[in-house]
Order: sequence, then structure tokens, then C-alpha cells
Amino acid sequence: MYKHILVPTDGSALSDKAVEAAIKLAKLAGARLTAFHAVEPYPLQGAYAAEASGVAELQPEIFAERNEEYAKRVLGAVASAAAAADVQCTTDYATSHSPSKAIVEKASNEKCDLIVMASHGRRGLEGFLLGSETQKVLTHTSIPVLVYR
Repeated sequence: MYKHILVPTDGSALSDKAVEAAIKLAKLAGARLTAFHAVEPYPLQGAYAAEASGVAELQPEIFAERNEEYAKRVLGAVASAAAAADVQCTTDYATSHSPSKAIVEKASNEKCDLIVMASHGRRGLEGFLLGSETQKVLTHTSIPVLVYR
């Protein structure tokens, strides 16, 4: 069965449910878990627009600190839940313009044999035009993906 499961999370309610499912699956399979969060980089375009309009924006350092704090808080919650279930869990985050690419790279680098992630359920034209990070992961990985709805 599965030995190493990657569970990407953004801290949303649906991601939290996918995390719960991943922990249960890891427990049943005797697998270890890696929780992962993709942090967005500082939006340079927003900085230039804010500077031109005179609107105060977060400085890049503060933006990075807040993103790091959020990632640590979200991943800490996963680690605590995994520990309570007696599941071995490591955590990591990366800064990336493409969360799906970061997820695929992390799963590959860690030699994960399953990715468990939430689907945010975009439907209709919005889903077709924008796609979802889950859809992009499904498209770009050869690792099995369990999508939690």
C-alpha cells in the first residue's frame, strides 16, 4: 500500500478535511505524511501600482514574514493532528508563483507515492478558464492523486 503521502494544504476548511482524510489513510496504511504549503511570492506589480498611487502596501519583508507565519501555523496544525493520531509527519513550505508546480516537485523530490488534496470545486466557465491547482497537479504528475471533495 502507500508508504509516503503528501498532503498540500492552504488552511481552508476543505483543505482541513483533506488533511483529516490523509491522516486517517496514513494511519491505516502505516504510512508517513508530509504536509506542504505553497507560499505566494511578493506581488511586484501590486507594489509598483501602490507606489504610483501613493497607497501604502506591505513591505516585501513584512509580506514574507506574514506568509511564513501563516504557513507555519497551518502546517503546525497538521503536525499536531498527525501526532495525536500517532502518524509520523514532517512539514515544509515553498515560495512559488505556481502552487501546483511546487506540489508536484515536492511529491517527486520526497518520493511520495500518493498525493491527497482538496478540490475547491470550481465549475462551469470559471473552472474551465481558471482551472484549479488540483487539476494542474493531476495533469502534471504521474503520482496517484486522491482528490477530496
